[in-house]
Amino acid sequence: MNPMQISLVLAAHDPKALSHFYAALFRATISAGKADHHKILDLDNGLRLEIYRPSQHRPFPVAGRALSVCLKLPAHHTPLIELDHHVSNAIGLGASVVEPARLEPFGAECWMNDPEGNAFLMLIPIARSERSA
Repeated sequence: MNPMQISLVLAAHDPKALSHFYAALFRATISAGKADHHKILDLDNGLRLEIYRPSQHRPFPVAGRALSVCLKLPAHHTPLIELDHHVSNAIGLGASVVEPARLEPFGAECWMNDPEGNAFLMLIPIARSERSA
């Protein structure tokens, strides 16, 4: 079984309001994400739509990057180091880095382009120890 999950990520100025819109549209249930500005909708066939507000320290994603595929790998205690291995592998397969990998409070992420120039997000959440969970 492949532990990688595929979900869609959607940047929103108001994730709460937009999650209610999509929940009503798809008749989906809203779950809390990693922070107040992150909502998760579980859609049919195991597909997820994750709606989030980007960091206020970065520009809001432009069209074509506001909705993207997210390749979510298993959580890891050192997510940035683990992500670097996966980014190198993707580059070897023809991908290119759009923004360098970085560590965020929820884990490590890297925006990349596939060989045809389509943007995708590679994400590794931070594994939490049972004591801090």
